[in-house]
Amino acid sequence: MTLPFDVAAVRADFPILETEIDGQPLVYLDSGATSQKPRAVLDAEREFLERANSAVHRGAHTLAADATELFEDARITVAEFVGAEPEQLVWTSGATGGLNLIAGSLGYAGRLGEGDEIVVTEAEHHANLIPWQELAARTGARLRHIPVLDDGMLDMHAAADLIGERTKVVAFPHVSNVLGIVNPVAKLVTLARGVGALTVLDACQSAPHLALDLPASGVDLAVFSGHKIYGPYGIGALWGRDEVLEALPPFTTGGSMITTVSLDKAEYLPPPQRFEAGTQPVSQAVALAAAVRWLGGHDLDAARAHEALLETRMREGLRSIDGIRLLGDTDAAERIALQAFAVDGVHAHDVGQFLDSRGVAVRVGHHCAQPLHRRFGLTASVRASAAIHTTEEEIDTFLDAVSGVRGFFGVGASTAGARA
Repeated sequence: MTLPFDVAAVRADFPILETEIDGQPLVYLDSGATSQKPRAVLDAEREFLERANSAVHRGAHTLAADATELFEDARITVAEFVGAEPEQLVWTSGATGGLNLIAGSLGYAGRLGEGDEIVVTEAEHHANLIPWQELAARTGARLRHIPVLDDGMLDMHAAADLIGERTKVVAFPHVSNVLGIVNPVAKLVTLARGVGALTVLDACQSAPHLALDLPASGVDLAVFSGHKIYGPYGIGALWGRDEVLEALPPFTTGGSMITTVSLDKAEYLPPPQRFEAGTQPVSQAVALAAAVRWLGGHDLDAARAHEALLETRMREGLRSIDGIRLLGDTDAAERIALQAFAVDGVHAHDVGQFLDSRGVAVRVGHHCAQPLHRRFGLTASVRASAAIHTTEEEIDTFLDAVSGVRGFFGVGASTAGARA
């Protein structure tokens, strides 16, 4: 029998959650931007730097051997977290670095040219949009966009029309970082495979919240960032199918990714090392492995059930407050506990400052998704995003603060139902 999720025990692992803001307990609802780090992660990086710090793959001394072993063990651990083999996992600086690597490598490989098409969605984070814009501009390919419907769902009828014989790449988010909606990966993969197009998945928002099996998902390539899954900054991963990685040339070149070099040419190692030029983020990789081990040490089914309760409480609570407009307000899709919204008559930045005065940390702005905000007639919104350590009481504190925004700014009274 599965025991109730012990959120209090989880919270005890996060020193920063003891912080107070203006004498009030911190309510951290910005995990969609950057997650907090448990002690296991902080300790792992510090211990590496104190006891094993050395360059990897470059020395015969004991520290170098220890560092290399820890670095490659981290690759095994993180690969297992997404259902992959270690040779399929490339270390990157983050999802942005991984997406630029993919787009750049495809450009170097000559996989796209005049008349070819790249298909993305209207719901992209800029990191999964701008690299494709640049690739299209350099190659003469055409960039096309799957529209988002009024409820935040992707227009799959339009997708079926857009993805055709000229499509070479279909790139899309697993979960929108604005809408919190889990997109239909299997349907998009089926459409892309039907025309022989590569699929690229942005898994940044799904990796902390959903069970990932990237090989089973059907996508060809995927990226995610460490700092969103309770790990450190400056580290992420690119996963790819063996045959896809083997067919791609390196994007960044230099030391550590070669077999032989002459003054005129170089020969390159196989993946993943082919894509890992120069000094690698070794301590960060070790800490990211600690993060996924820490996460995997919990009952993740219970954790996901807990987050589902938070999502429902957050969205239904926001619905009950006058003057709140939710982005992607639909019950028809699977979701994570992330919700963006606008407050009538109050700019998102002002809302954020008001909430901060109550100890509530949220994200404000366009969330690196300007086209999606433009789609909904906005320039900015407020985004609340929960994590494994978020409590129902914190959601209620957030909702009570939001219910007072319009009154504070003198743009109308709001009402919020009692929340037990």
